[in-house]
Amino acid sequence: MAHSHVPPPAPSPLPGVQNIVAIGSGKGGVGKTTIAANLAIALAKLGFRVGLLDADVYGPNVPLMFGTSQQPRVLPGNLIEPNLAHGVKIISVGLISPGDKPMVMRGPMLHQIIRQFLQQVAWGELDFLLVDLPPGTGDVVISLVQTVPLTGAAVVSTPSDVSLQDARKALEMFHQVNVEVLGIVENMSYFTCPHCHHEIDIFSKGGAERTAKQFGVPFLGSIELDPGIRQGGDTGLPVALAGPDSPKAAHFYAVARQVADRAQAQAAKAENIFEIS
Repeated sequence: MAHSHVPPPAPSPLPGVQNIVAIGSGKGGVGKTTIAANLAIALAKLGFRVGLLDADVYGPNVPLMFGTSQQPRVLPGNLIEPNLAHGVKIISVGLISPGDKPMVMRGPMLHQIIRQFLQQVAWGELDFLLVDLPPGTGDVVISLVQTVPLTGAAVVSTPSDVSLQDARKALEMFHQVNVEVLGIVENMSYFTCPHCHHEIDIFSKGGAERTAKQFGVPFLGSIELDPGIRQGGDTGLPVALAGPDSPKAAHFYAVARQVADRAQAQAAKAENIFEIS
């Protein structure tokens, strides 16, 4: 197959946005959007200016989790104004194409949407723009890295073997596109019995930490399997709203602080390299 020798346009930073962090997973059903939503809220509560781009165009759940459904306003200059919910600026395909119609999209159209959501949204000044990726490895990530420079990525996995196998694929994918992995989060790590308060390892806790060690990437922490976390997401009031002192939310804040520290360290490193060259 002949390739034309037109290089894709180089990724260009978004003015005013300090760090762009992708949240990915190898497979669906690991609670990636739950992690993204709670991290965004935790970062905002820690005093950072935060945006969340829902790039999961096939199953955009961010609007539900934030309890926001109004269509974003279009500003002069054809810029889209993100919705503000729980202190986070949000944009999602779910806000643009309301209803339960599944989005059927081809590659080029997908690329267009991702580019628009990055470049035509009035993000303003942000410390962190989190990007909730669709599950798996594929087009959206490629579009993302071709459009903007990513500070890094966090990979979400459950401790089950199947999920870890897919998390490894996600690590490999980020490696291939030269995106620094800030770390792995183990979601649905263990369940605390509400009656006897014993920890029950439903998915065999600790697997993600071992995988992180094996690949030499940081382990960002575990989030327990807790019906309250799901409930919070289903009702548009994620548990992170309870603040860093809430036992239910504390783990999210621990992960958020790590993500912030590692992203900022990574950004500083990238800047140094940039100045030397």
